[in-house]
Amino acid sequence: MDENLKMPRHVAIILDGNGRWAKAKGMPRNYGHVQGAKTVETICEEAYKMGIRYLTVYAFSTENWSRPQDEVDALMKLLRNYMKNCLKTAEKNRMCVRVLGEKSGLDEDIRKKIEELEEATKNNDGLHFQIAINYGGRDEIVRAVRKIAGSAASGELRPESVTEEYISNSLDTAGIPEPDLLIRTCNEQRISNFLLWQLAYTELYFTPVPWPDFTKEELIKAVEAYNHRDRRYGGVKEE
Repeated sequence: MDENLKMPRHVAIILDGNGRWAKAKGMPRNYGHVQGAKTVETICEEAYKMGIRYLTVYAFSTENWSRPQDEVDALMKLLRNYMKNCLKTAEKNRMCVRVLGEKSGLDEDIRKKIEELEEATKNNDGLHFQIAINYGGRDEIVRAVRKIAGSAASGELRPESVTEEYISNSLDTAGIPEPDLLIRTCNEQRISNFLLWQLAYTELYFTPVPWPDFTKEELIKAVEAYNHRDRRYGGVKEE
């Protein structure tokens, strides 16, 4: 890896292709999801070693509930196991974990595991790792607007006080810098309702590699592509 590469501070990833990867190997879709979860662990470790400080992954969207019930059940079982493993990994790597999304839509035992994981890792000073579960960008904005409208209706908030910063602080990602780079695997070129507000100035990188095959080398390729972009905000090139 080129030592002169400038690392994005925050990388977001849409983990795509688990099912197609498994199908190509003659295996059930759930096999792909299991392998994909292992890839998440690997990339968390490699990203932090490379100097990336924030990593956000799209694990389960609000739309994923419409998948076949047996696949949803398997994903929830995998999520339960992942939460346990994530706690061990976070302790070892001093990872700070946060879950984005509408947690009330998840089973109580999963909500409890999320709460335990966030509480146990909140003071860790390693990689800041965000997992989007039962997450949708529009849903996040609707929830934020409801919160803001409630504060305005009660008289706690004056309309002129609603700024971009105020809205950002009302989202699930409050306190987290916006992504510098978004990676989507398996050659889909959409953002699929992910971090709609936060991706306003994010560089987008698409790769044909399915998520279970995504490696440190593929992450480096994405960062190299990011380094070749002309990062401009309002016509001013980023130094």
